[in-house]
Amino acid sequence: MSTILFRLSILMITLVSCKESTTTKIITAESSALPTQIKSSEQIAAFVRHIYEDKHGHFWFGTNGLGVAHYDGDTLSYYSLKEGFDGEQITGISEDQNQNIWFATNRGAVLYDWTKNQNGRKKFTNYTGSQYFNGERLWSIYADRTNVVWAGGINGIFKFNGITWNPFILPYPEVDKSDFISGRTTWGITQDRLGNYWFSTNGFGVFKYDGSEFIRYSEEEGLTDNHVDQIIEDTKGNMWIGTRFGGLSRFDGQVFTNFTDQEHIGDNEVCVVYEDSKGDIWFSSEGFGVYRYDGETFTNYGEDQGLMVRAVQTIIEDGKGRIWVGGGGGLYRLAGNEFIHVTKTGPWD
Repeated sequence: MSTILFRLSILMITLVSCKESTTTKIITAESSALPTQIKSSEQIAAFVRHIYEDKHGHFWFGTNGLGVAHYDGDTLSYYSLKEGFDGEQITGISEDQNQNIWFATNRGAVLYDWTKNQNGRKKFTNYTGSQYFNGERLWSIYADRTNVVWAGGINGIFKFNGITWNPFILPYPEVDKSDFISGRTTWGITQDRLGNYWFSTNGFGVFKYDGSEFIRYSEEEGLTDNHVDQIIEDTKGNMWIGTRFGGLSRFDGQVFTNFTDQEHIGDNEVCVVYEDSKGDIWFSSEGFGVYRYDGETFTNYGEDQGLMVRAVQTIIEDGKGRIWVGGGGGLYRLAGNEFIHVTKTGPWD
């Protein structure tokens, strides 16, 4: 446990890269004053944990202590406690079938419902406090294809039925509870094309749930490490599993193929995995930025390519085909073969 907490503390170290750019307006949710002009070197946040692009092409940036930032193409706005958004640390972002946005936070879950926000101001529904999630903080959130919302807490999974959040018990092999992080902690939840659910754990490997039965995959079955961060399914039906201490695993339904620091990548801590529109797999590697894997070759993007984020937590491709990366060191966007540092004033394009 001490090793895990040490690694989490390392994620807070930031590296700053400054670039001049055009001016962006900066406001908060309740501000009615004129926008404040700021220096271009000011970070969107010292730690950008999540990036999400909504139905309007706007960006939401989950931060590590400033709540969520929203960029609408013109204005960058921040939402946290004083703006009615009950969360400071954003640990997950997902969209449901009604195109509403869900946030996992250090206080619980927050819903941004588009249908209730026609007055020009954003309103949030907060599922926070001791009555939700046994008072635990959340570490992940996922809205599935049937419009069910799942959340990963410190000691397990919760399922939302539209009114209440109920515990969803996985068949853990042993009891492991903690006030901050445990073996049950779930960093990643996803649903594959066949409708199966996949849940990561921080010590018990991966659970697959088909609606009636569970299958657990661990190091005994070939998974590279039982401390799992994120799980995705690629367009070929392979499951990609990023781990805390063992690198990256690809599971084709029968066999695990593992990519580790022994020959493929720089470091075995893989916090995020993402597939782009070309079918290339992008993933983080602690201290080495990100890698792009095209099925044959691993291409590394690190400090030499302008990416001054050693602890990468989020990777996305936007609607324009641009790759964005965030983590300890702020926000970056890929332009050609180099990453550009995006601050509160851009550059956004």
